[in-house]
Amino acid sequence: MSDPAAELTLSQVQKRVDDWISQFEEGYWPPLAMLARLSEEVGELARELNHHYGHKPKKADEPTGDIALEVADILFVLTCLCNSLRIDMSHAFDRVLEKYTHRDSSRWKRRKM
Repeated sequence: MSDPAAELTLSQVQKRVDDWISQFEEGYWPPLAMLARLSEEVGELARELNHHYGHKPKKADEPTGDIALEVADILFVLTCLCNSLRIDMSHAFDRVLEKYTHRDSSRWKRRKM
């Protein structure tokens, strides 16, 4: 396993996930199955956030959740979906940031630096 403190690019994340998935004959799930899985993982994150920041405390017998792990689960499943559809996440992210930059350039008040 690589150094956990090392920063990964999105391309490296995609390769690591593909390397891991490629060791199994089944490969990637179909896109709609992965979307269902992604929805489940987002629900698990929502539950942990609600327990931590919301109005729904955990029951006494419920184990403490790990918000960071739930976020990583989402990233993993999203990466699987992108890999299966041959979406370059770095390129897609650049495109969406450009969209937000133009669309929302005057939407909020800028911080004074």
